[in-house]
Amino acid sequence: MKRSFFFIAVVLFCFLMFGVSSCGGSGESGEIVIGIVMPTHSDESWIRHTEFIIENCIKLGYTNFIEQWAEDVVSVQVDQIENLITRGVDILVIAAVDGSALTDVLRRAADQGIKIIAYDRLIMNTPNVDYYVTFDNFKVGVAEAEYIEEKLDLRNQNGPFYIELFGGSSDDNNSYFFYDGAMSILQPYIDSGKLIVRSGQFGIERVGIQGWDGAIAQARMDNLLVAFYADGTTLDAVLSPYDGLSIGIISSLKNTGYGTAARPLPIVTGQDAEVASVISIINGEQAQTVWKDFRLPGAITADMIDAIIRGTTVPVNDTSTYHNGVKIVPTFLSDVQSIDISNYMELFTSGFYDRNEAPWDAIIR
Repeated sequence: MKRSFFFIAVVLFCFLMFGVSSCGGSGESGEIVIGIVMPTHSDESWIRHTEFIIENCIKLGYTNFIEQWAEDVVSVQVDQIENLITRGVDILVIAAVDGSALTDVLRRAADQGIKIIAYDRLIMNTPNVDYYVTFDNFKVGVAEAEYIEEKLDLRNQNGPFYIELFGGSSDDNNSYFFYDGAMSILQPYIDSGKLIVRSGQFGIERVGIQGWDGAIAQARMDNLLVAFYADGTTLDAVLSPYDGLSIGIISSLKNTGYGTAARPLPIVTGQDAEVASVISIINGEQAQTVWKDFRLPGAITADMIDAIIRGTTVPVNDTSTYHNGVKIVPTFLSDVQSIDISNYMELFTSGFYDRNEAPWDAIIR
């Protein structure tokens, strides 16, 4: 009985101190130890990313993981990586809080022979990132903009239609790919006058939302509506690159009278097919989201880890696009899919979500 209590106490201590999925993971057992470093535990997307990475690694026989969650604090993430280096991990999978803040700590990791896989967000300004796993982020922006193009029938209508632009966090390299992808579709309509950005605000430096914070997005939408639409001009579309921002934007719009039969909500895009946004789509509020099936990069990450450990060819499908300021990082891109009210059930038929689990069991009959 005492031995059982002692074992439980040790496991609990490991969990509380280190966030360990497999206790005793400092390399002394001879097992491969995989460090998984994520930005925040408060975002459902990152939790699911981590679950799928671990699930796929386990299928390949790897069972020793150490998870770290920085809660979007750069210095905390740096300290966590330092700790994992000290503990002797073999491979680090890192979704950076700030992709440009890890140069020094990754040099120390490389000196210890630790391989680095950048996950979802490219790690910048360092030669010490070996591979990159992500979605085709340019296509994410294209999918959002094409949805606006289709629903406003921009190819056939003269307009003008009013649109405002939102971007991601300036310290996330993906934000620029999302924005550039969207503008590759929207810019010709802006140039021709079919689309009007009444605020005149363009570029990540002006439209980006630091930290991908939905509350900041809501406040910015509040300000735009007061400054540029108080005369009753109807906003027809809002380019939002991420669901967490979209929910804040929609809250602002509803607070100022949108979302009624007399004044419908504008087209609001999004990304990640998060639960709140899928429910919003079902309820007729958010118009669209870009589905990134996290199972795909989870499987690729596991395959990369296995190839690195075995010394075989690491799977990549892009060796020209992702330059981090020092080198082109070999990358594997997964594809994306646009989701709206017409096809959201694919999230369930594919097994990405289980319609029999909460909250879906109360929504989908």
